[in-house]
Amino acid sequence: MNPLIRFHDQYPPEAVGSLREELLAGLAATPKHTPPKFFYDRRGSELFDAICEQPEYYPTRTEEAILCSAAAEIAEVVGRDATLIELGSGASRKVRLLLEALHPACYLGVDISRDFLLASTRRLAEDYPWLEVHAACADFTRPMAWPEGLAGERPVAFFPGSSIGNFTPEEAEGFLEGLATLLPAGGGLLIGVDLIKDRAILDAAYNDAAGITAAFNLNLLERLRYEFEAQVEPQAFRHSAFYNEADSRIEMHLVSSRNQAIRVAGERIDFDEGESLHTENSYKYSVAGFRELAGRAGFEPRAHWIDRDSLFCIHYLECAA
Repeated sequence: MNPLIRFHDQYPPEAVGSLREELLAGLAATPKHTPPKFFYDRRGSELFDAICEQPEYYPTRTEEAILCSAAAEIAEVVGRDATLIELGSGASRKVRLLLEALHPACYLGVDISRDFLLASTRRLAEDYPWLEVHAACADFTRPMAWPEGLAGERPVAFFPGSSIGNFTPEEAEGFLEGLATLLPAGGGLLIGVDLIKDRAILDAAYNDAAGITAAFNLNLLERLRYEFEAQVEPQAFRHSAFYNEADSRIEMHLVSSRNQAIRVAGERIDFDEGESLHTENSYKYSVAGFRELAGRAGFEPRAHWIDRDSLFCIHYLECAA
């Protein structure tokens, strides 16, 4: 363990059993589905970073451009000496754009992928020796608590990448309500939200020409093989992603190319030819629509920043008193 990092393991061994139960429940449902968190083993996290480099995938570069241009304004709204908590820290690239501007007293990276989390926070600790760095391996979609011993005057959560779109609107509201209980009155949330736009842009973003998103989607089956003792042939499924305009969401699926049976954790799951496993949603919002949702969850909108093409928005919200 890097002595520069204070590691907090909030993902105990019994959580693996709970994860297995959640997986099997989704596979037994109609239609079949899995939560997006099953994408993020180490290989999945690496593939997602590669997706962010694809020319069709606008969210990452657009959000980073907003953070670059608005860093001073964000720092003025957030204030200095906060505890900056990044949910789903991944490669921790975007947070670097905030560190110099905000100069937080402490950084906490939270991610479900332990190895990837440790690697990314290790790099942060080495590159920012003045920064107190913590890493918490945790599933932040479930109830959790901030680790003890964090420096800083008040916590400010950072939830980039429009990951809030992976929840249904009802789930997103519940997630934000839970987050509001972890923050004191006046605690902040800086959150990236993908905006409703032309479907051609959206469809292209999730079907890149290099096939990286397809590999990311199919890697879920590889994870099932080594982590959940699945008997499944990934080549018997194909990637499918499309914009569902009625629900304002991108849907990602793994579609069975034939009638087949797979086994996961000893359970048999039958697929008809053309039947899909629904692996992810990515909901898109209007600025007003998301502000309204956040308000119902206990947050007060304080500021927001949008790129000039109206592709993406970063909101700053404060926990209501």
